Amino acid sequence: MKIKPLYTFLSIFILALSIALLLGVQQLKNSFEHQIKNNLAGVDLVIGAKGSPLQLVVSSVLHLDNPTGNIPYDEAQKIRKNPMIKKAVPISYGDNYKGYRIVGTTSEFIALYGASLQKGNPVQKPMEVVLGYLVAERLYLNIGDTFLSSHGLIENEIDVHSDELTVVGILTPTQRVIDRLIITNLESIWQVHDHDDHDEEEEAEEHAEDHDHDDHDGEEEAKEHVQGDDHDNHNSHDQHQEEKEITSLLILFRNPSALLTFPRNINKNTNMQAALPKYELDRLYQFLGVGFKTVSWIAYLILIISGLTIFISLYKMVKERAFDLALLRTYGASNVQLIKIITYEGLLIVGFAFVVGFFVLKIALHYILNVLDGTKQQNILQNLPFEQLLYPVSLVLLITILSILLAIRPIMKMSISSILSREK
Repeated sequence: MKIKPLYTFLSIFILALSIALLLGVQQLKNSFEHQIKNNLAGVDLVIGAKGSPLQLVVSSVLHLDNPTGNIPYDEAQKIRKNPMIKKAVPISYGDNYKGYRIVGTTSEFIALYGASLQKGNPVQKPMEVVLGYLVAERLYLNIGDTFLSSHGLIENEIDVHSDELTVVGILTPTQRVIDRLIITNLESIWQVHDHDDHDEEEEAEEHAEDHDHDDHDGEEEAKEHVQGDDHDNHNSHDQHQEEKEITSLLILFRNPSALLTFPRNINKNTNMQAALPKYELDRLYQFLGVGFKTVSWIAYLILIISGLTIFISLYKMVKERAFDLALLRTYGASNVQLIKIITYEGLLIVGFAFVVGFFVLKIALHYILNVLDGTKQQNILQNLPFEQLLYPVSLVLLITILSILLAIRPIMKMSISSILSREK
């Protein structure tokens, strides 16, 4: 191995790469499946604005996309009264703090994800928030701290709201999507945006008054115009207050049979859409499954190439060191002892490859998660079960043993006298 460092390095590197790919793909696949199932939280149906059903589910259940729009709160309230519905949890979002979403909802939302308060109190009035465990940990926030939210789902310092939010509680870790959310009540979301609308109206009124003062000839007419605008703005503000909206409604049914008729009724008879989270996320997994399979086949191909490389390396060693091996035989070494030398070399290569492959996998996943961490997403890798870890390990060992068996054939057919005479 020391005399032929290039062959040794290539054998270890290629095998390590195939091991890292096989284990990495399997681990990412398992983690993806677990996160999807874990974050469904028993939600049977999501109702929201018309658009892509997959986008509605991903944005409302996994909180990884933009919403399809808003729906009237009074319509959602009517749906909640349906006897087929066991639980209907409204959510409203559109703001963030340092990239973490602020979700306006009811107390049922926290229970939906199996979370509980680690410390502090639940939200009891507008402008109070409860932090997911990950948010509190990464932003170093504690009970009593205040902050200003930004409009939109991406961190920005341009469109910042003037209403301060106060931290009143922190949730226990759940390894679910709620860990990276900031929870408040619906009134907080409405109040923040109502204030913004009111500020815009006041700016418009001040602008109109300044214009009126400059226009000396039409002062009376301008006053009447401003008063009319004030009246219209006031009516518009009252109307806005009445027409409250939410982003979506998370529904749990009393009976699974409701899934057959209820979504169709919503899609056909209302301006809203109903999407089935399990169905949509299964579709998403099928799309991603093609990528997982492709990378897996590439890993298997690299594994076969690494097996060939190990075989060539061992076979060349046997052929080039035929004289040394023949001498060992003359000094009393048996075929079994010579085979052990080749076997140990092959197993050492595999051992080094596993160590290198493991470190390559850890470094690669750490890098990927750090990149994703910049998008404020939750990245929880699941450890591979023993049976799933056993399969690629067994496959690598099988290919190595096959390579060793092919490489030792010259030893079995070795003619000591002819090798020694030829060398002379």
